[in-house]
Amino acid sequence: MGGPAEKSDKVFAGSIPKFYDRYLVPLIYEPSAVDLARRLASMDVSRVLEIAAGTGVVTRAMAGLPGGKFSIVATDLNPAMLEEAAAIGTARPVKWQQADAMALPFPDEEFDAVVCQFGAMFFPDKVKGYAQARRVLKPGGHFFFNVWDRIAENEFADVVTETLAAIFPNDPPRFMARIPHGYHDVTKLRDELTMAGFTSISIETRGDISSAASPRDPAIAYCQGTPLRNEIEARDPAGLEAATQACTEALARRFGNGPVEGRIRAHVITAIR
Repeated sequence: MGGPAEKSDKVFAGSIPKFYDRYLVPLIYEPSAVDLARRLASMDVSRVLEIAAGTGVVTRAMAGLPGGKFSIVATDLNPAMLEEAAAIGTARPVKWQQADAMALPFPDEEFDAVVCQFGAMFFPDKVKGYAQARRVLKPGGHFFFNVWDRIAENEFADVVTETLAAIFPNDPPRFMARIPHGYHDVTKLRDELTMAGFTSISIETRGDISSAASPRDPAIAYCQGTPLRNEIEARDPAGLEAATQACTEALARRFGNGPVEGRIRAHVITAIR
């Protein structure tokens, strides 16, 4: 099952975008989106590119910055995610465009800043992806992005992953550990940015608390709002709800039956061309 599972790692289609935006975005993405937008707000920029925009949580944060007059081009590999983002809308006009981070369809030195929230982990070739971001940046331009720390430092994701491993012991669904939380080595990250041509690199590790109204919400977020759903259904086409319920019960045992809170941690990177 390893091959098919890996092929599904980047597939955010069907109902996944809606569950992603309804459950996963408020659970783990909104605080970091505000943080990335805040970093951009301190700069004098006129043109910004977003890579791996997803359903637009960072896009909305950037478009909503007070006094922000810069143009935004928001891209993603998955058209279904961009369609959801466009349907939600932004405070001011944004250009939505399907694009592959490995071959950005923009001229050299086109943007003052490139922003990417939790997308670098999906790059099949990290150095190539970073080199593409550097290529489209103007001299002195900033590349702001973040990646998740190891899964043990992100409690809801860890509980869900371990629960699913118990349900499918012969072929555990490992999407969360393999991709979102599989690229946490900051030394490797710095080395790959350097290989891509960046010489000014800073990395900050940020911890936060993720909260939800009930343990059911993070169970749905991970099991039905990420490509983890593809892995579950590949193992048991009729087992999605049972897997989601098992994760709900495991989260309730760990965090309680009412409102729940769990630790999250990520690395935030600034690289200057």
